[in-house]
Amino acid sequence: MQGFGDAFAAAFALIVGFDADLMEIVLLSLRVTLSAVALACIIGFPLGAALAVGRFPFRTTLTVLINALMGLPPVVVGLGVYLMLSRAGPFGALGLLYTPTAMIIAQTILVTPIVAALTRQIVADLDTEYHETLRSMGAGRAARIGTLLWDGRFALMTAALAGLGRALAEVGAVMIVGGNIDHVTRVMTTAIALETSKGELAVALGLGIILMILSIVINALLMGARSASERAAYA
Repeated sequence: MQGFGDAFAAAFALIVGFDADLMEIVLLSLRVTLSAVALACIIGFPLGAALAVGRFPFRTTLTVLINALMGLPPVVVGLGVYLMLSRAGPFGALGLLYTPTAMIIAQTILVTPIVAALTRQIVADLDTEYHETLRSMGAGRAARIGTLLWDGRFALMTAALAGLGRALAEVGAVMIVGGNIDHVTRVMTTAIALETSKGELAVALGLGIILMILSIVINALLMGARSASERAAYA
């Protein structure tokens, strides 16, 4: 095992030198995470808006379920996706297990409830404010949803960024369905766990530093999105 000083020096050297293996892991992490968050937004935005504006059977039950799924354990999601994609599962013939696609599916399942629940709250607040105005204009339900989503676009960025933060830090589900295969499915979180267990602190620290930087950037973007939302509300 390396000393802490040597490990930090080696970690910074890997980052500054754009080490090929390190960058490959980072880029795969971003590809998987951004793809999952994009899919979660495609599903979660209209779902959350429908729960806020719509009136249909089991709406309250679905809302409670979505809120409960925000705290869904990642390993449970990983196990469920593994069973679906394994050879004995219903989608085993697709050969998706231990691929980045399987990791994207698992992360999408994890992030969608977060995006949907936050979207529901945002759109519900806007609907309370603009309900009478939209009703007087004769806007149908679909038009109301579209209008409220557009009006709340800055606030909805916070939902997307919250999902991004959750997906970027995820390790359990992607480890199960991805297998942490070198040059294939190894992402930052799984690589940190592996390299730490091997005593290779330089790589683990390098990836940890990059992950911390990305977390800081996400939080800065969240604050910026909130500020933009507040400015738009008072404009």
